[in-house]
Amino acid sequence: MYIRELIDQEFIDFTNTFENKSIYQTPEYASVMHNQGFETMTLGLIHNNDVIAASVILVEKVFGFKYAYAPRGFLIDYTDIRILETFTVELKKYLNKHEIIAIKVNPPIIRSTYNAKTEIKTINPDFDDILENLKTAGYFHLGYNSFFESLKPRFEAIMDISIPYEQLFTNFKRNLRTKIRNAETNGIKIYKTNDSNLEYLYLQTKAKYPRDLNYFKEIYAFFEKREMVDFYYAKLDTAKYLNEKKALYDKYEQLSSDIDNEIMHQTLKRDKLITTKLEIDKKFHICKKDLIDATKLLNANPNGIVLASVLIIKNQDCPYIIMDGYDTRYKKFNTKHLLFWKIMEKYHKQGYPCLNLGGMTELGLSDNKFNGLNSFKLGFNPVVTEYIGDFELVTNNALYFMYRNAKPIRSILKK
Repeated sequence: MYIRELIDQEFIDFTNTFENKSIYQTPEYASVMHNQGFETMTLGLIHNNDVIAASVILVEKVFGFKYAYAPRGFLIDYTDIRILETFTVELKKYLNKHEIIAIKVNPPIIRSTYNAKTEIKTINPDFDDILENLKTAGYFHLGYNSFFESLKPRFEAIMDISIPYEQLFTNFKRNLRTKIRNAETNGIKIYKTNDSNLEYLYLQTKAKYPRDLNYFKEIYAFFEKREMVDFYYAKLDTAKYLNEKKALYDKYEQLSSDIDNEIMHQTLKRDKLITTKLEIDKKFHICKKDLIDATKLLNANPNGIVLASVLIIKNQDCPYIIMDGYDTRYKKFNTKHLLFWKIMEKYHKQGYPCLNLGGMTELGLSDNKFNGLNSFKLGFNPVVTEYIGDFELVTNNALYFMYRNAKPIRSILKK
């Protein structure tokens, strides 16, 4: 057995035989990251002229040292210690020849799954054996991170969208269903578009995500070649929104007038009517403010406003939301709630069995700045998948020792 570089079609043919696929283990993603400044390799373990394991490898220079990554791990049978050890030995030789000091691996090995109530749903019976196999082969487990410190998220929310359409919506939390209905009533509309509008996504995510606009454009360009990418945005129809607020204003204006007349002509239930009037007037005041805001929005944005967007990679049978964003100035419109629902609806009708909503953080933590993200995704009633986390494999001991000893110096330089 030996390792060699694979051409794209060889890699694609091999991944088509593999159940646990990832968008990060594709020639398209390798091309994207190459344009982001990484050296890329697509390697395969060859036995009797057949590929039996493979991986996209990304390499970057960190203070002069070459460090590698296998995003979402190798495409290999981790339960087979013989193949894992052989692949690891040959990989170390190959990377060492290229003066790469170590590789970080983030395998798609499921540890447990959870329901939306954060209760354990399933436990992987092979997990302990796989963990031991990796350690025996020389990989160091970097632990169970709770947030987004790892190479890829340790937790992901995955929707079963194969169930009947009506049940899918009914399974959402009640407050989420209300937000979705309100967003649609207020004039939010969903559009499928192309890479010419990717700037919306960039502007909505640049504060929290380190990649530039070219990163999104390259994802679209490379994955479009095999028709694996979709891009959607949600837009507020400001004219419809104004009409909706005008109708509510008129409704409560009439209710306020009607109850004034009742109070003038009633004596027995006067106190109860006054209490009701106070409640109506409170809502009328809110409607008046909303009407003023809606008028301003229409005047400033007669063609509408794009409030949220989402970029999706269709990898085999489970589309993956690789990035989503929204304009935080218009959070009250709950635009992303409707956008996610309409995407589920679309892929359900196309026959996809699942939709990956992307990363989350550890469930049930009280001190978690990402609780809003978790709460949003849990509202759809997904299955939360917990993966094994990151591993590091040293491939050049001497250079790795120098790299580790240089860390204190790097910390000083950063300051």
